Amino acid sequence: MPAEQPALATTVGAASLRGGPGKSAYFEPTRRRGSRSQPAPRRLGSPVSNFAGFTTEALDFYDDLEVDNSKAFWDAHKQVYQDHVRGPMEALLAGLEREFGPAKIFRPYRDVRFAKDKTPYKTHQGAFVATAEATGWYVELSARGVMVAGGFYHAGPDALARFRRAVADDVRGPELERLLAKLSRSHWETGGDRLKTAPRGFDLDHPRIELLRHRSLTVHKSYGFEPIIHSAELATKIKRDWRQVRPLVEWVSGQVSGTTVHLTR
Repeated sequence: MPAEQPALATTVGAASLRGGPGKSAYFEPTRRRGSRSQPAPRRLGSPVSNFAGFTTEALDFYDDLEVDNSKAFWDAHKQVYQDHVRGPMEALLAGLEREFGPAKIFRPYRDVRFAKDKTPYKTHQGAFVATAEATGWYVELSARGVMVAGGFYHAGPDALARFRRAVADDVRGPELERLLAKLSRSHWETGGDRLKTAPRGFDLDHPRIELLRHRSLTVHKSYGFEPIIHSAELATKIKRDWRQVRPLVEWVSGQVSGTTVHLTR
């Protein structure tokens, strides 16, 4: 599952699936608390679940954790994490489960065994709904607000070879191009880990060489500190966002699993 690597505005790669560094994979560093919007008035209930939005306390928790990433801070504020981060994230995902499936909420602890950065805690909370290995939908909360994403975050050699064959195919490749272009028009940003040159077996002048360079392929959209993140309406918005990304998730799931998928919508 994704979202465990250094802050790169548009890239997520294999490290994100193996519990790498605790910085968000999507957000660039910004200011501390001053520029946040105030929470919008909350409605009773939600059309998706009992999720009521994320509080400013959740954002402040991650602001402070970035400054003091220590066990002493964590122990003193663990209940804040449970009440304002973990609990609301569970409620959000419970409301989305019927349509998208069960989610994995990532542990807040970093795997520092092979990392130069030994800070023990992740500075964001991510959750992932898988449709195939390392492929599916993602949502993240951090000091920089809320971000949603989808796509595939890692592929083994066989799955990556199948993905590239699909990209090179004269039918399936243009399908993917059209799909990504449509998402771009809806303000989704394309990212992923990419080679600097052509992958072995493909020419640099291939018409889809930029897609062939991808070792992972994702799209993401940030809501930052918009008032909606403090509202129950965020759940409905994420539901619509994930529906927009569904064709990409289904296309990639089919290709990396070896099942040919042609889009009909």
